[in-house]
Amino acid sequence: MTRRAAILGTGSALPKRRVPNAELAAQVDTSDEWIVERTGIRFRYIAGEDETTASLATDAARVALAAAGLEPRDIDLIVLATATPDQTFPSSATKVQAALGIPDCVAFDVAAVCSGFLYAVSVAESMIRARSAETALVIGAETFSRILDWEDRATCVLFGDGAGAIVLGAEESDRGVLATRLHADGSHNELLYVDGGPSTTGTVGKLRMKGREVFRHAVVNLAAVMNEALDAAGLTPAEVDWVVPHQANARILDATAKKLGLPPEKVVVTVDQHANTSAASVPLALDTAVRDGRIKAGDVVVLEAMGGGFTWGASVLRF
Repeated sequence: MTRRAAILGTGSALPKRRVPNAELAAQVDTSDEWIVERTGIRFRYIAGEDETTASLATDAARVALAAAGLEPRDIDLIVLATATPDQTFPSSATKVQAALGIPDCVAFDVAAVCSGFLYAVSVAESMIRARSAETALVIGAETFSRILDWEDRATCVLFGDGAGAIVLGAEESDRGVLATRLHADGSHNELLYVDGGPSTTGTVGKLRMKGREVFRHAVVNLAAVMNEALDAAGLTPAEVDWVVPHQANARILDATAKKLGLPPEKVVVTVDQHANTSAASVPLALDTAVRDGRIKAGDVVVLEAMGGGFTWGASVLRF
C-alpha cells in the first residue's frame, strides 16, 4: 500500500450574524433579484467584533477533531490558508495552536487567496508523505468583510466570512489525496487584488475586482486544472462522484461543470447560503456535503479553486 494523507474528519464554523440580500439592498443600490440572478447568492455570514479569522478557524478545527475522534495533542502540523489574518505576524495558525492548547507543533499560514485551501492541502499532504508529519489540521478561514468596500455594490454583495477544516492523517491505504495540481500567474494582479499592504500603503486596503475578466479566466483555468489532476490520478470525469468547487459564483460553477461534461447534481453548491468565503469556501462546502450524507466513504471527490494572483488548483481524493 502507498502512504497517503487521508481525510479523518471535517468541520466548519460560521459567524453568528447571517445577512440576507435584503439587508444589503437597504444599504447599497442593489436588490435581492439582482444579486441572485447574477451570482446565486442569497445569504452570507458577517463576523462580529468578537469573531476573527483565528477564532473561526479554531472553532472549525475543534469540530474536525471531534469528527476524527482525535485530541489536539494528536496534531503535529497546522496549515492555515487565509488572506485575512488576525495580524501581519505571527501567523493565525499559531493562534489556533495556542487556542487548542497544543504545546508544540509546526504551524504556519499560506496565502493564495481563494485557492489557499488547495495550496494548504498540497503542503500538508506532501509533508505527510515525506514523513515530516503524521496528523495535520488543514484550515481555510477568512473574515473578508473586513476588507470590503461597502459602497461598492459590485463586490460587497459577493463575499462572506467563515472557516472550514479537515484533519489529514497518514495511512497505508488506497484512500486519501491521490493527486494535486497547482498554478499561479502573477501578471493578472490588477484583475483581483487588495489596494493596500504593509510594504506599500501601510494600510489593510480594500478588495478590488474586474468581475467579467475574472469569470472568463476562471472557467477556462478550472476546467483545465481539474482535467490535469484527474489525469495525474489516472481517473476520468466519469469516475468522479463529487466536485467540491470554490463557491465564487453560481454561473462559474455551472459553466465549469458543463465544460467538463459533469452533471450539475454532482457539484456541491453552497454559494447561495455562504457567498464567497475565499479560502474557507472549499472546506465549508466539503463539510456541508459530508455532514448531510452526500459524500460517503470510497467516493472520488475533486476539490478545485481559483483566486487572486491569479492562483488556481485542483485536488483529487478518495474519501
